[in-house]
Amino acid sequence: MVLEKLKEIIAEQFGIDQDAIGEDTDIVADLGADSLDIVEMMMALEEEYGVTIEDSKMADLKTVGDVVACVEGMI
Repeated sequence: MVLEKLKEIIAEQFGIDQDAIGEDTDIVADLGADSLDIVEMMMALEEEYGVTIEDSKMADLKTVGDVVACVEGMI
């Protein structure tokens, strides 16, 4: 469930097909995300799931799967 929502957010934010996004997709290397992109993505997830992702945790989130595991651990 979190994976599908995150794929929707990423697809809209980066203008790519959801099918091109997997749990092993690297947020920076594969998507070309910069720090603003990452903050926007996290804010969308925080709003969607009513959680707060601390800045210190964001630095450890490298792949889509990392983000999914983080959010799932909070809900």
